[in-house]
Amino acid sequence: MAQPENPQPERQTTTTTTTTNSGGGMGFILGAVVVVVAILAYFVFAGGDAGDGTTDVNINVEGAAEGAADAVEGAADTAQDGAEAVEDGAEAATE
Repeated sequence: MAQPENPQPERQTTTTTTTTNSGGGMGFILGAVVVVVAILAYFVFAGGDAGDGTTDVNINVEGAAEGAADAVEGAADTAQDGAEAVEDGAEAATE
């Protein structure tokens, strides 16, 4: 007797692979930033002398007074010129 021709159904297998990153690199960078900030905060807020306590700092700036006086005088002249310009503009607007 002849066998009936019943084709076997095809079998198909689908495989899905998902790759995830755990973010370990970002954690390392964030940890390094926290350590750097902690070290900076220690030095900024420590408040103690780094030396033996006998530090003496003297700062002398020669010639600065003359330059500062000239700068103040120049600023005053500029302010005066600006005030006169505003007054002239106000007078011209009311005429």
